[in-house]
Amino acid sequence: MRLSAPIYQLKRRAKLLAREQNIPLYQAQARIAANEGFLAWSLLAAHASKKADFGTLLPQLSNGDMLLIAARPGHGKTRLGLRLLLDAASEGRRSVLFSLEYTEREAMERFCALADPLPEPTPEIIATDDICADYITNYLAGSPEGTVAVIDYLQILDQRRSTPPLSEQVEVLKTFARKTGVIMAAISQIDRSYKPEAASIPSLADLRLPNPIPPRAFSKACFLNAGEVRLQSLI
Repeated sequence: MRLSAPIYQLKRRAKLLAREQNIPLYQAQARIAANEGFLAWSLLAAHASKKADFGTLLPQLSNGDMLLIAARPGHGKTRLGLRLLLDAASEGRRSVLFSLEYTEREAMERFCALADPLPEPTPEIIATDDICADYITNYLAGSPEGTVAVIDYLQILDQRRSTPPLSEQVEVLKTFARKTGVIMAAISQIDRSYKPEAASIPSLADLRLPNPIPPRAFSKACFLNAGEVRLQSLI
């Protein structure tokens, strides 16, 4: 099934519809999805990201890695993070999604769109506004080495005044990953100022961050754009 427009344009349509009709964004997204022939927005998004198969990141990661997955909307960064969790679960590893973006139901729909059948045990889904570095490390305490956790997404960790600055939270996650051997991956937005005509793949300088993160906060970074993916070591 071919979409009538790229996913980022459909997202824009949904936002405009929500504003014009004075309805919640999720209802507007559901209408857009229905117009495109999908039962739910999450299924539409999963379909859009299937255009590019980036394979698996898991064999290229080491225990204790801090991985950054970054791209502009609609280029497959969330799919890559979910695929990482599914691959980890398929190997019998503990895998956990900490989502500040999706509800538990929406996340499960996206997992189901990527894998049929789902591996056992399925990735754990934590969807609560309480997610922060301390919440994540407390939840993962006692996890075996090689556990994989994905945070969706990095910028939202910095939105609540009651939590420490993003730089401090990233340091907490980095220290925890090194000590425990948990692989920690954070999905991140790329700033709108990024110009694909100047660089085919974004870089750390293109991250959309309200506050800076410490140098070498991540051990590896995976940048995506227009079907191209680049994994690089940062240390």
